[in-house]
Amino acid sequence: MPKLAATPCPPYYTVIFSSQRSEGDAGYGAMADRMVELASQQPGFLGVESARGSDGFGITVSYWTSTDAIAQWKANLEHLAAKDLGRTTWYTHYELRVAKVERAYGNANTTENGATP
Repeated sequence: MPKLAATPCPPYYTVIFSSQRSEGDAGYGAMADRMVELASQQPGFLGVESARGSDGFGITVSYWTSTDAIAQWKANLEHLAAKDLGRTTWYTHYELRVAKVERAYGNANTTENGATP
């Protein structure tokens, strides 16, 4: 998956998940990959961007066409099971925020390493 999500012209919605990981993997890596795979199959999914530091702090931002699409993803049974494991096993703290994107702009006129061609 590309590092930067290719989103349409706004408006669209974003779910911002900030988290602090607990020690050890305990299946986290495989589940994280599965959640991206599963989310990408959901109606209304536009893309995802994710980063995690060596201290365990991470941010995952997913993009959606509507709040209804987000609600359907939130209710997905496999996602619900992963969220339970997150609460009990993988995270010492997390915050989730939902926002409407009204403006978006960037610079796509760069090479993959960020240099201007």
